[in-house]
Parts: sequence; C-alpha cells; structure tokens
Amino acid sequence: MNKPIGLERSLDEIEGQRWPDPPPNATGLVKAVHRLRKRPIGSLTADELRRLIGQDVGLPWLLPLALETLRDTAPAQAKGGFYDDDLLSAVLTRRSATWRAAPELARELKDILATLTDLSPYIASEAEGFLESLPDNV
Repeated sequence: MNKPIGLERSLDEIEGQRWPDPPPNATGLVKAVHRLRKRPIGSLTADELRRLIGQDVGLPWLLPLALETLRDTAPAQAKGGFYDDDLLSAVLTRRSATWRAAPELARELKDILATLTDLSPYIASEAEGFLESLPDNV
C-alpha cells in the first residue's frame, strides 16, 4: 500500500479509472461513493473516509489518511471516556489480506490501538479480531 500522494487528486485520477455515473435508481450509498471518488482525497472528512473505506474503495490511498486522522484524534477523544468511532470501526474491519499487504499500516494501527482505553464493546471486539488476524511479525 502506498502513502498518500497528491492529496489534491481524486481517486478517479489516482487510479486512472473514472467510474461512470451511477444508475438513476442506485442507492444513496452507491451515489455517495461515486461522488466521493471525484473529490480530492485530501478534502475528505473522517465520515467520508469511513464511507469509502467501508466499501473497500481506494484502500491503498485512503487507509494512510484514515490512520493519520485516527493518530491525531483518537487519543484526545478517548480521554473523554467510552471510545466509539465509526472511522476506527471501518479501518479495523478490513479483511486480513489488506493488512498482510500493508504490514507498516497494520503496525501503525496496532500502535494507535495501544493508546486507546475504554473502548465500546463492539469496537473492542473489532480491535481484538484485527489483532488476532495479524501475522506474528507485525
């Protein structure tokens, strides 16, 4: 997986693959994903990153951005008590093959998790699943 390059570029531009417009009867999620692929990746909010990552779209470029967001915000948010975050959930629940292909990102996520306490039960369960899926060298 690559570190983010060209934050002013969209996923369509980075991947060199322009998705056609979604069909008129597409769901709101499908329409949103198509629309977000056309936005510069550096302008995506945490919620927009969550939406794309949750659909396994643009992972090589968006996971590093998501981890940067989590690294910057998670410890402060965790101090407020019970930590429950949709972006963290989306990142944690990617397939284990994603993390095997990007061990440096897996280590970074593991380090972020080590800073968090008082996770909600479902985030704690997702974190446990993520950690159990990692190879021994991560």
